[in-house]
Amino acid sequence: MNIKNAQKEVDDWINAHGVRYFNELTNMAQLTEEVGEVARIIARRYGEQSEKESDKDKDLGEELSDVMFVVLCLANQTGIDLQEAFDKKMDKKTKRDHNRHHNNEKLK
Repeated sequence: MNIKNAQKEVDDWINAHGVRYFNELTNMAQLTEEVGEVARIIARRYGEQSEKESDKDKDLGEELSDVMFVVLCLANQTGIDLQEAFDKKMDKKTKRDHNRHHNNEKLK
């Protein structure tokens, strides 16, 4: 599935099940909350914090998908073609960073 199709799938879901989009400010707050849930898992599972027993069953993939869902909602409701924006970003990063990371001594 490409991003354009994902945006359409989210829009179809919102129209069929969600009644309407939450407003942009609510979705931004929701995105922050979802990113916090991802951060909690990463910090405890892969970082130096200990993981609580109640957090061990948390699914990182599910939480990342929650982030993606809200990002797609925000793109839809603000008229952003996220596929086009992503393609432009990848082109820019490829041109700008082609040799940058290969020459970074910290990454060797």
